[in-house]
Amino acid sequence: MKQKNDVEPEEAKEMTFWEHLDELRGTLWKILIAILITSIVAFVFKEVLFDDIILAPKSKSFITYRAFCWLGEWLSMPSLCIDPSKFQLININLAGQFTSHMNISLVAGLIIALPYILWELWRFIKPGLNEKEIRSSRGAVTVISLLFIMGVLFSYFIVAPLMINFLGGYAVSSAVSNQIALTSYVSSITLMTLLMGLLFELPVLILFLTKIGIITPKHLRKYRKHTMVGILVIAGIITPSPDIFSQLVVAIPLYTLFEFSLAISSRIYRKKQELAG
Repeated sequence: MKQKNDVEPEEAKEMTFWEHLDELRGTLWKILIAILITSIVAFVFKEVLFDDIILAPKSKSFITYRAFCWLGEWLSMPSLCIDPSKFQLININLAGQFTSHMNISLVAGLIIALPYILWELWRFIKPGLNEKEIRSSRGAVTVISLLFIMGVLFSYFIVAPLMINFLGGYAVSSAVSNQIALTSYVSSITLMTLLMGLLFELPVLILFLTKIGIITPKHLRKYRKHTMVGILVIAGIITPSPDIFSQLVVAIPLYTLFEFSLAISSRIYRKKQELAG
């Protein structure tokens, strides 16, 4: 029997619009500070950032080129031995090197801070979810971060070297030499890296769209052949080389990513059907 002096537990107070806005502002400030700190760290380590990372795919000793050369020797295909040093990087703008340094530092800071950014966003939306939604979302930050990092690494070690080798060595005439602007080189690598990082989030997107009922595994299977053709086209654009091996090196992982997304969609859809039935 409840005594008179027993205190009722205080009910969770619903936040007002302005309180939500203030909470969001605090979250955004934390994210901006995290990006700023990681970008400053990347900016300070200029030699590592450029000599060991950004400019590394331009060197013949880059691990990807050595692996391709070893594979070419094993398969008796000497054409797989790639020499990317067919062009010279130049700076044609007064502030070109400084702006490239700033841009790369910001991109590196964003990539490094991504897990923390996702965690802060998760902390912000978590109070608005029910217990079932929280349970089903466990590990989301880790999975999204890992997929993005996998896309970044795939771009850096596979896509970027092939793109640099072909476009850097392509010539319409022997009378024209390739002198590539540093800003063009840097922007090409960073753009491709971020795009591949986002592309590798496809399983998460498919999972979400399947949960809310926009797509089904049947739809994905129906357009499987179209997807295969689309991936080959994307691989051809990313690595515009007549060498079919280069295109397959890009296309096979991307198609594997699609099949993995289809498997996730099938599992989520099957669970929904079981709960509905």
